Amino acid sequence: MQEVMQDDREIVAALRRILADKVGAERYELWFASSAQFRRTATGVVVVVPNSFLQEWLRNTFRGQIEDAAREALGAEASVAFEIDPGIAPRRTDKKVDKHDSGTVVVERLGAGVGESRLGDGPTGIAAATADLLAARAEPVPLAAPRRPTVPRRLLRFEEFVIGTGNRLAYASALGCAERLGSISPLVIHGPTGVGKTHLLEAVVDLARRSHPELQTALISAEQFTTSFLESLHGAGLPSFRRKFRGLHLLAVDDLQFLAGKKATLGELVHTLDTLQREGKQVVFTADRSPAELSFLGPELRNRLAGGLVVGVEPPDMQARLGIAARMAARLGLALPPEVGEFVASRFTAHARELSGALQRLKAASRAFDRPIDLPLAEHTLAELIRGRQKMVRLADIEKAVCDVFGLEDEALRSQRKGKNVSHPRMLAMWLARKYTRAALSEIGHYFGGRSHSTVISAQKKVTGWMTSDEAIPTAGGRCRFDEALRKVELAIEKG
Repeated sequence: MQEVMQDDREIVAALRRILADKVGAERYELWFASSAQFRRTATGVVVVVPNSFLQEWLRNTFRGQIEDAAREALGAEASVAFEIDPGIAPRRTDKKVDKHDSGTVVVERLGAGVGESRLGDGPTGIAAATADLLAARAEPVPLAAPRRPTVPRRLLRFEEFVIGTGNRLAYASALGCAERLGSISPLVIHGPTGVGKTHLLEAVVDLARRSHPELQTALISAEQFTTSFLESLHGAGLPSFRRKFRGLHLLAVDDLQFLAGKKATLGELVHTLDTLQREGKQVVFTADRSPAELSFLGPELRNRLAGGLVVGVEPPDMQARLGIAARMAARLGLALPPEVGEFVASRFTAHARELSGALQRLKAASRAFDRPIDLPLAEHTLAELIRGRQKMVRLADIEKAVCDVFGLEDEALRSQRKGKNVSHPRMLAMWLARKYTRAALSEIGHYFGGRSHSTVISAQKKVTGWMTSDEAIPTAGGRCRFDEALRKVELAIEKG
């Protein structure tokens, strides 16, 4: 029983780390660190909170991230439920914007003041600001005893970033921006979750601070910018807010998409951007989509963003995933054999957070069973996660994705043609069929032109060899490395 309880504590700790990674450190500290408890059950996890407001807020705002974290920590079938326990006393600290000795603007954790504010006596445009406040849905939580101020964590650095084909341009752009502040402004880095956007944003700020400690810099989320702006309407006032943000040498704003529907905040951000641009200062944004797709930002801000440098970040390729897994394992203190690293990197392909969740689960399993990490343990421990992330894929889906990437006509893979331009994509399709489906060897061979099961086995061996090769192969978009072609096909399969 003691071992089971220890295992539960480790898994809940892993869930908390995964959730903090998903929602961001600041939001996690505000809404989860001391305001919510997690209890593991036979079917999943229960989120225990002190009052109905917090229950509804977490359920409506973070349910998706909590469910994703639970699946990564507990398995594909993990459920999430919410309970109220008034005995939990969540703490509250007021948000402050202070200037430290380094000249850096640091935004502390959010407090309840926004939800309690009186906006009726504010400046013009207060109706829009009130709408922003409602959109932010910031409401008061009970006040607990103050705690000691925390030391800001060390920011992620460029040398810790694993470079791959899908993020090379974004990395080079961010590095150039940090080395020559103001030369590439505004810089917009966009891409799906977990691909390294925030890492690059932090790296820009980190390098700028270390290279020019005398400069004023701010690393802030769009949510924090909104809250700071709204508080300025009834606190220190807009002049103070504008001095803090318009006097910066570097402004880095994460998750720009959070500003959807916040007209007053968007207007203030446009004026802030204009001021910094006129003075040759540096501005960097991240978003989950390109500015062209963020129509809710309005034409004024989108046009300004389009006038800078917009770069995308794609999910990591195989080599990048191997590098990410190795660095994460080192950070967790795991001895990760090469074959286990390859297994994890080949199964969790969407983003780095998947890899993190898999490694956290491996660490918990290694401790629970008191055995070193090896391939059998990884296969057993991660089986649920792998099944949970893989959608139902048909042989026809694989055939279509391969044909699209390699520029082949329909049914080419089922033909008797033996030229490399068809036989190589056909072998890749057979390899993918073994990875993504439960079809038997004979079924796969029959589908792809009536071939024998031994042909499918041979194709598997051939493709496995290509994965370690730098050989370029022709695709519909031109010649590229095999691992890049594989990544494109797998993305096409996932998109359906």
